[in-house]
Parts: sequence; C-alpha cells; structure tokens
Amino acid sequence: MSKTIIVSNRLPVKIERNQAGEFEYKTSEGGLATGLGSVYKEGDNIWVGWPGLAVNKTEDKEEICSRLKESNMSPVFLTKNEIEEYYEGFSNETLWPNFHYFNQYAVYSDVFWNTYKKVNKKFAKKLEEIIEDGDKIWIHDYQLLVLPAMIRETHPNSSIGFFLHIPFPSYESFRLLPWRTDLLTGMLGADFIGFHTYDYVRHFLSSVNRLVGITDNDGHMNVGNRLAMADAIPMGIDYNRYAQAAADPETLASEVKYRISLGDVKLILSIDRLDYSKGIPQRLRAFEQFIEENEEFREEVSLLILVVPSRDQVPMYANLKKEIELLVGSINGKFGTINWRPIHYFYRSYPLHSLSAFYRMSHVALVTPLRDGMNLVCKEFVASKLDKKGVLILSETAGSAKELSDAILINPNDTNQMVEAMKEALKMPEEEQIARMETMQKSLKRYDINAWVKLFMKGLEQVKEEQENLRTKPISSVVKNKLLQEYRSSKKRIIFLDYDGTLVGFYANPNDSVPDAELEELMTKLTADTNNQVVVISGRGRDFLEKWLSKFNVDFIAEHGVWHKENGKEWECFVELDTSWQEEFDRVLEMYVDRTPGSFIERKDFSMVWHYRKVEPGLGELRSRELANLLKYLSADKDLQVQEGDMVIEIKNARVNKGVAAASWLKKNDYDFSFACGDDWTDEDTFKAMPEDAFTVKVGSSSSAAKYRVENFKDIRKLLLSLANQ
Repeated sequence: MSKTIIVSNRLPVKIERNQAGEFEYKTSEGGLATGLGSVYKEGDNIWVGWPGLAVNKTEDKEEICSRLKESNMSPVFLTKNEIEEYYEGFSNETLWPNFHYFNQYAVYSDVFWNTYKKVNKKFAKKLEEIIEDGDKIWIHDYQLLVLPAMIRETHPNSSIGFFLHIPFPSYESFRLLPWRTDLLTGMLGADFIGFHTYDYVRHFLSSVNRLVGITDNDGHMNVGNRLAMADAIPMGIDYNRYAQAAADPETLASEVKYRISLGDVKLILSIDRLDYSKGIPQRLRAFEQFIEENEEFREEVSLLILVVPSRDQVPMYANLKKEIELLVGSINGKFGTINWRPIHYFYRSYPLHSLSAFYRMSHVALVTPLRDGMNLVCKEFVASKLDKKGVLILSETAGSAKELSDAILINPNDTNQMVEAMKEALKMPEEEQIARMETMQKSLKRYDINAWVKLFMKGLEQVKEEQENLRTKPISSVVKNKLLQEYRSSKKRIIFLDYDGTLVGFYANPNDSVPDAELEELMTKLTADTNNQVVVISGRGRDFLEKWLSKFNVDFIAEHGVWHKENGKEWECFVELDTSWQEEFDRVLEMYVDRTPGSFIERKDFSMVWHYRKVEPGLGELRSRELANLLKYLSADKDLQVQEGDMVIEIKNARVNKGVAAASWLKKNDYDFSFACGDDWTDEDTFKAMPEDAFTVKVGSSSSAAKYRVENFKDIRKLLLSLANQ
C-alpha cells in the first residue's frame, strides 16, 4: 500500500537530555506540525527530518530511531559541522537573505554550498531506504531545494511535491546566487511546486525561463519529457485551535493577570522572531513618531512588543537585538511617565494561552515585516478575536496581505503611512472593526491548515494524472496495423495536418520550408482519395498556405484558427478580432530585431512572430527569454497569448486556437475515422478537441495529449504515406 512521506529540515519533535542523561521527547505544536499531523500519523505514512540535536554515539542514534519510529518519524542525523555549514551557513546566511532581498547580508561560500549538497544527499539516502513504488513525497522549504532532483534520479517515476515557505525572490535578486541554476534544477525535480502567493510563482517561473531556458504555459512546464507545475497555495492556520484557545479558562485568567499589570490602556501588539526581515526597528521608530505627533494618545496607548529569541549568538542578530533594546529604552525614557510606559518589551517565547490572552486584549495588531513569505501571527490574531473587535495593520510585503485585504495595508518602509494607520486603527468605529474582522475570519476559517494540505495533495495528484494522460507511446506494429485496418474500413475520414515541424523540417528562413518532391507526392496521394477530407491546420499565414498547397484537394485553417478556407471556396475570418495592439508590439519587436542580429519579424493579419533561428547560438536564447517576459507583461491586460515555439515567439489573440477551429470542422460531417498530427504545444489544443477514438500523433519526444508519437517529420511522412497507399 502506498504511503505519504513528509520531508523537512526539522522533525515535529523536540528532543532534550534531562539531568539523568536520558532523552525526553516533546511533540512540536502549531504551524506545519499541526497541519501535517493528520497526514504523517496515518497508516504507514512517515515524517523524515533532523531531530534537532547532534548525536554521536551509535546506541543513542538507535534509541532515538526506535522511539521516533513509534510516532511515524525517521531521523536524519547531522554532525555539528553540518549543522553549522548547511543550516546556519548556506540556508540562513546565503539563501535566507537572498530570498528576502537582503543581499548585503548574504555570504557566498563554496564550503557552505558543498555541505548543503552533502546534507541534501544525506536526506536522499535516507529516503532511498523508505520509498516504495506509488509513494508520495512532500518536501518542505529552502533547506532542501536540491533534494527533489536527487530523488528524481533514483526514483524517476515518484510523485514528488515541494513547498517553499519563504518568498521566492525576483530574478534580479536570485541571479546573484552563484549556484542559481543548480538550485532551480533541484526544485524542478518535483512534479508540483507550491508557493504562498502568485508573485512568488511568477518570480520562480521567470528565473526558470531565464536561467534554465524552460518556458511555462499557465504554470505548466516541460522538464525534459516530464510535466511539472508551479502554483500558489497560501498556507492557512489551525483556525479552530486558536479560536478555542481564546475561550479557554486558562487564557481568560492570563488576560486578567496581564491586564492588571499593563494598566487600563489600549494595546498595540507586535510579535516577531528576532530577524532583520521583520522590520522591528522601523516599527519602533514609527511608534515613536506616532506618540510624538499625537499627544492625545499619550498615556492612552502602549505598544506591547514580544520578540522571540533567534540566532542571537550570531553578531548580526546580536546587534539587531541591541538596536531594538536601545530604541525601546530611548522611547520609554523620552515619553514615559510614572503612570505610563509607552513600550512593554519582552525577549522570550510564550505558551499558547499567553499568546491567546495577548491577542484577545490587544486593540491593534501591528504586523509590518519588510518581507515575509506568509506571516501567521496576523492570522492567529484574527482567529482569536471572538468578539470581532480589533484592527489588523499589515505589511503589503507579507504573503498574507493577498488574503487579508480587509486589514489596513501599509508599506513597511513608509513611516508616515504607518503612523497614519495606527491613528486610523485606534479611531476606527466598532461597526467597521466588526465588518472587517468578520470578512477575514470567514476567509481564514474556510481556508485553514487542513484545507491547505488537501489542496496541495490534490494539486500533486492532478499533475501526476496529467503526466499519465500526456505520456505518449511510440507507434508499435500492433498500433500501426490497427490504424491501417481502421483507415481501410472507413468511408468518411478527416485528417488534420500541422505544417512546420510536422510535414516539413525547420529552416533558418521560414520561407524556405516549401514542399519538396516527397511531400508533394504524399499530398497528391492522400488527397486523391475522395473519402479523405484533409485539413492543413497551421500557424502560417493564409498567403503562404494558398501559394504552396492550394494545388491539392485540401481545406485550410491558418493563423492558429483565425482564417478558414474550404477547398474551392473563399477565405473566411472565424471571428472578428482586434488588431489595435499590433502597433505597440511591433515597436517592441523592432527594438529586439535591432538588438539581435539575424532575428526578424513575421507579420500576419492577426498575429506577429519574432524569429531567431538565424541568431548566434546563446544570444538568441538570451534575447528570447527577455522578450518573452516583456511581452507577457505587456499582454497581461489584453486578450492576447504569448506562445514560445521552436526558435520563435508568437503573439496571437487568446480567443482562437487550433482546438476551437478543429472542433468546428469535426461538426461538419459524421466522420468514422479521425487523425491529427502536430509537433508543438499549439497542436495540443487540436489533440484535445479530437474524438475519443481518434488517432493523434505527436511529432517529437516532449509530453503531449496525443496518444502516440514519432521522432520527426520524416517518420510522420512515412506513416501518412502508408495510409495513402492503402
């Protein structure tokens, strides 16, 4: 029976030695551990990760393995050096600052990188002991970016998912990493790659396109001969856990105790782990400006700031802690009175009931990271507001801002805006507070941590199903005999033929790809049979098709479905299309022609194509990636589609495609034999439009919706000739 294997840097357990030297085990709570608890605790499912401490003795390792096995966990043991160089080093001193746009703090060390790969390999070897056919592997976060590809090498058919819990940076930031291509290749070993927001997906796809040369179609990528997909699946919280904690008697008792200590003031709450990405000093300066400019709030409002200890032995973090504490002291010294402390600062962790009490008693939550993958504190605050009173101020650079649009969204670098937001929040009428809070609570309750897990696993399953559907088979002798037999016995046939890359090869100059003697003989024989209705369905313009193929008894579909022509009739436009966009795009394409010697523009009635087959190798690929990204940006608010083909980029109207056109032809008659062939992803629409019993053939080796495949245009010619000779 297949199982699900969860893989993360840390196991959801805390192991410590007690005074007697014995190991004590405490299961982690919250976040990932809570959400995935429903997965790894079932049946033979298992969680693989580092147990959180360095263990040297064999007998200690055996004891830990045995104990964790009872809880469906399997440890990967790391040495102190590996922890220092892989975790503290490459993960937190290289990837973390780069992915959060703090490149001035990034350390680029080959020693760190080599240890990072070594540890990822350790995880891969552990998984080799566990993985069986049919298993699903779900890998988590930036510490294990190259692990998916390592698993793919040894288990090519495995179902592998990967989720990144921090931001994926823009190409301009990511490209600074010396190992950028290796990292992307590692991630692309997964079938389904999840991120918190669409922005992160877009950045990832842009880097994949520019650095690896793989393009996407709505997040779908052909990685070798395998389909992979990237999508946004924002992580939720265990909503009920926080809502129930807010009503717990222990929480209520803590609230009473804290309220007595803090006095009868309105509280602005700030909770963060110690990190430069959280913007804590900026928040403190904004609060200082707020009480300086708004005297009416002095002695009426206090900032309760909780900073959770993290890496404070590292000089950078120690300096940050010192800066925070100096600011707190300065502000309290400047504005505090005998009866009022502006800021209550605590550097420690708190248990859930205490956090819940703070959430309940706070009037405002100030969550203003400079950059954050998601940020769950703001969601916990919302879930804890049982009376629905309270206001959330949230940084627009936090991933959660995409979901919580009813918060007051601010730019964390704009101190004046933050000051105004605090003023607005404290003066907000209760009716508005409740209305905003109800909307956010409804969203978070519906899309909680359990829904996130289900959505991710469903996405992974769907990709594997698509892979299976796109797995084309070579045409065996048995299939060929069946094809010939059905062809012979049929009386009403329709045959769709793509042109470039299918009937002819590719040429540096597209105008050179005219029918040769062999193709002319094939077309003559195929169209001579009155039982055959042959349709050339191409991205070519109508003039080219008319000039070179009208001598045969064929119908035409030109420009991917814009123009139709039945044999012996006039051309008809399938649908009225707007062409006002062409002037703007023509200027862009001309600019790239000037910058890319050998490239040229092909202008059609309703589409435009930039060709770079004659461009110097390397330069063409570089310019095409730049141009494709620019065109996709320009076409985002237009009804256009940017298609990347074999040494071409085409801009066309999104309302028409080969599939729509083919479907209209199929309705014309009751055909008892259907056949279609094509070589690129524009032909996928044709394949999908064909009847269930149709013969569909992909020319080339990439994944396809076609049932069968041949290697090249010469092979499809041979196959078609065998039909024509029947």
